[in-house]
Amino acid sequence: VQLQASGGGSVQAGESLRLSCVFSGFTLDVYGIGWFRQAPGKEREGVSCISTTDGETHYADSVKGRFAISRDNTGNTLYLQLDNLKPEDSATYYCAAKLGFCSPGVLSGRFSIDYWGKGTLVTVSS
Repeated sequence: VQLQASGGGSVQAGESLRLSCVFSGFTLDVYGIGWFRQAPGKEREGVSCISTTDGETHYADSVKGRFAISRDNTGNTLYLQLDNLKPEDSATYYCAAKLGFCSPGVLSGRFSIDYWGKGTLVTVSS
């Protein structure tokens, strides 16, 4: 099982990035897949997730209206479009997969994650 994240970088506030995560080694039939982030000295935060069955999405309040989660047609690549970035969005972003469905509970950490990818660093300067 591999989750390979990429797309991070250093940008100015207001700019955009698109993160990608390629899933391999397992079939994403009934999973909630998504993104978490962790800034230095802060707890890990759920950002967004999507259910592979019906495409239901959830977002953290802090990113609603600015970030958009999606999958490619093969279903094996997950994207996170980050628009209107703010300095407080600076963090290492991790993709993850949870057997079952995307839900607010997955983002809040109520349910444990089955698979984690290595992170990709996003730095936003003011």
